[in-house]
Amino acid sequence: MTVHSVSDVTRYIKGIFEGEEILSDILIRGEVSNFKRYPSGHCYFTLKDADASMKCVMFNGYVRNLRFSPENGMQVIAGGSVSVYERDGVYQLYVNTLTPEGAGSLALAFEQLKEKLYAEGLFDEAHKQPLPRFPRRIGIVTSSAGAVLRDIHKVAKRRWPAVQLILHPVLVQGTEAAEQIAEAIRFFNEKYSVDVLIVGRGGGSTEDLWAFNEEPVVRAIYASRIPVISAVGHETDTTLADFVSDRRAATPSQAAEFAVPDAAELRKYMEGLLLRLHAGRMRQMEQRRERLRTLIDRPWYRNPKLLLAGPMQHADRVVERLHRVAKDRRTNARQRLELVLKRLELLNPVQILYRGFSVVEKDGKTVTRSKNLAAGDHLSITFADGKISAVVAAKEKQHGAKKRDGI
Repeated sequence: MTVHSVSDVTRYIKGIFEGEEILSDILIRGEVSNFKRYPSGHCYFTLKDADASMKCVMFNGYVRNLRFSPENGMQVIAGGSVSVYERDGVYQLYVNTLTPEGAGSLALAFEQLKEKLYAEGLFDEAHKQPLPRFPRRIGIVTSSAGAVLRDIHKVAKRRWPAVQLILHPVLVQGTEAAEQIAEAIRFFNEKYSVDVLIVGRGGGSTEDLWAFNEEPVVRAIYASRIPVISAVGHETDTTLADFVSDRRAATPSQAAEFAVPDAAELRKYMEGLLLRLHAGRMRQMEQRRERLRTLIDRPWYRNPKLLLAGPMQHADRVVERLHRVAKDRRTNARQRLELVLKRLELLNPVQILYRGFSVVEKDGKTVTRSKNLAAGDHLSITFADGKISAVVAAKEKQHGAKKRDGI
């Protein structure tokens, strides 16, 4: 009997697996467990049912094509081939397609991303910007081919001929569409300013519209400083771009209606405004006429002196009061002056001279004591009615005089 190595047997078994046509392209239903995604992008998990389990691997090249995020407990259908992993000697499913059972992968991916972005607040009404009422320039992010651009141009120019439309052509479906759409939104925000953006495309399948559900597009709309109108597909189509945009239009034509005012309606509005303004002015003039008629009917209009009677009486009373106050002040001032003059008169040294006193001066200085004089001193004596000159003949001390100031 031949002795075989482990490697030989493992390779033999692997060949049996790979030689079975049913195992080379197979679909397997099961529940995902032990799911793990490595930094390399490869995913490893187990498919199981009530009675068995199978190891699975999905390499990064296939993972990138997934529209949803696999999670433990999810029922899926995995497509691929069954083979043997020689190192561990175990068979496993090499997965190249993975779809959720029940809901489609796109629907699941839509709900997963919607839930994630909602939790981050990207759909909050408080973040939405108002549309400008009279835009001068509108940026359009769509395909250069197709009816979308024609519809927007037709409606916008009919409603608001002065508006300028600027197209940034992009792919609207396919693997590169989402990044092109996001880049076009950033272009208008950073390099070519417009007043409002219309982002959209015509109708199609869910797969055709999928670029407008991609995360880069949703985040670019959220970050836009320019108000964004989404116009994707038909009225029954809903994308994540519709949730995050500032205004959702059911069709591109409706987007153009939202973006610009109707010049004809505006003209009617202005005409109505002018009529209301004219009517208001007429009412104001009539009110003023009525007020004037009321004033004319008043007595003082026919006799203007009646209008002045009150103020004139008041003025007379004021003048009378002023005269009285002035008179009182003059009387008080005169009395105070007379009192001061009497006091000054009492203090006047000349009055003392009339009472028999005189002023004795020697060499221009007043003499108040006899001790300051000597026989032969020349004096000047002032009386009430004049002066005389005198010479001291003799000096005698007055007996009994009280001493003051130490004399």
